[in-house]
Amino acid sequence: MSHAHDHSNAGSHDHRLTHEHPLEDYSARKHPEFVVLEIGGDLGALVVHTDADMHGVEIEISPEHDHRRRSHKQVLERSINGRPAFTAVFDGLAAGAYALWDAGRARARSVAIEGGLVTELDWRTPKRGPAERTSPGASGASRAPGNAAALGGA
Repeated sequence: MSHAHDHSNAGSHDHRLTHEHPLEDYSARKHPEFVVLEIGGDLGALVVHTDADMHGVEIEISPEHDHRRRSHKQVLERSINGRPAFTAVFDGLAAGAYALWDAGRARARSVAIEGGLVTELDWRTPKRGPAERTSPGASGASRAPGNAAALGGA
């Protein structure tokens, strides 16, 4: 992807060049780098795991009490334990309840964020084989102490 534009120089000579500059869609590339999370004290983080078809989609988050105050993150391709993973990572979230939005519609409500912890939501489609079982809460939220090394880094 690229865009063309004009460089004009209003200096002592007449010089016009038009050329292409490549644009990189941030979500288009893989993100092997480690994720550093701003957590601790009253700040927590949220990792939303999605299927590959959500790659590049913006997920919005808002405090549960104020749905007009939204911010967003793109679902990026990362690596977890050497396997592709599609995640949106929200950090620096004040402890409290949040709503998550996909295409302008509420997808999750009352997601609890706790200071110093990483909450994970699993929006992936369950893949069930003959021997697989689903445990209670498998598609819900889980919490773990922050660990930046657990997400990213090939």
